[in-house]
Amino acid sequence: MEKLFETAVFTRQSMLQILKSKSYEELVKIPQGFNNSLFWNIAHLLVTQQLLFYRLSGKSLGIEPEMVVKYGKGSVATEKVSKDDIDYVMNLLVSAMEKTREDYFKGVFDQVETYKTSTGIELRNIEDVISFSTFHDGIHLGIVLAILKVI
Repeated sequence: MEKLFETAVFTRQSMLQILKSKSYEELVKIPQGFNNSLFWNIAHLLVTQQLLFYRLSGKSLGIEPEMVVKYGKGSVATEKVSKDDIDYVMNLLVSAMEKTREDYFKGVFDQVETYKTSTGIELRNIEDVISFSTFHDGIHLGIVLAILKVI
């Protein structure tokens, strides 16, 4: 499992560098042919990770509830994003995954509610969650890289 966490942290560090290197306009732009922006995809990683690990385990989320509404599954991206949201995501993107890794190795996720993802993958235990979360991050990293080519 450690390698999957390493991969997740690396992905988030890469996304954080993108957040730091792009202008506000580049971060929030929704390019033609896309449904969302660089920022939405990156914020979505943070939110989804919290929901998969903590909500499915019956634990408190480590993010503000309004972030789930704005950037969770089924939310709609907008080009009007507060700079506070960008700062919030920048501050938590990597550290939230590092805390999740610590919590995993402490045994915090002792029970996980079975959940079927929108891709049809059934998550039955925390190891399934770790694998799927890493896969999900990879999907959104691909989208971010595609957006970077057109902005």
